[in-house]
Amino acid sequence: MADETLRLPNTIFRAVFNLGDKRAAKIALPTDLANPELFAEWLEDERAVALYVEFEHGQLHVDCSASGIEYHFHDGAGESSETSPWRAAETEVLVEWASMLASEFFARMPNLMEDIEEAAAWQEAGYPLYVCETDPAVLDLLEVEIEGEILTLPWLGSGQVGQEHLEGDNHPVALLWNPVQENPDHAIATAWLDPATGEPATAAEPGVDWDAVGLPADEVLVWLEGTYLNNHITPDPESALIHAALLRMGGLDGE
Repeated sequence: MADETLRLPNTIFRAVFNLGDKRAAKIALPTDLANPELFAEWLEDERAVALYVEFEHGQLHVDCSASGIEYHFHDGAGESSETSPWRAAETEVLVEWASMLASEFFARMPNLMEDIEEAAAWQEAGYPLYVCETDPAVLDLLEVEIEGEILTLPWLGSGQVGQEHLEGDNHPVALLWNPVQENPDHAIATAWLDPATGEPATAAEPGVDWDAVGLPADEVLVWLEGTYLNNHITPDPESALIHAALLRMGGLDGE
């Protein structure tokens, strides 16, 4: 198990962005749906925004592009559906709010995403504040707490390792290995997020020659858990800033 005590301290990072008019913030969500988990991504190739509005018992997924807005739902088991898991009146307000939020996020693309990426690079370089360059406008100051990474050693086995996302539930990732300094291509272990505990779980693949790998299986699994936490669970600065921007634009951060 990764040693959580060997974690860098959390830091506070401040960034100033142009988030636009924030019209979605003027729409009051139903009480039962007032605290969604939010994530959005800018799909460069498709020139579209995908917005995910998630609750314990379902999810609303909104896609926004120059062609318009499309949406669908997911039930509590994650199955896609055209039918909402919530009451009709609640669904109407939620869809209106999410559609407005997605359209406003889309309207800020790609400039806002470029600013967020630059701000994240500044944070990783050790700067405490980022201010976008913009013409005179009403700007928003966002403050995010960046969780410190777990301190992990570099790979101490033989050869070279890499990680690859796998298809399936609970965010599975394969640890790939190659005995020489080439692109790793042999799966030797897997990590995923245990849905019962919310913590990472790991397992070694059968038939691995651990002497050739250069580390015993238990040490590889501890190393994999730490890197999985850092790279796939702990929000990176870019994700934290996207989330903070969505909360501000959606009126969910109390500002």
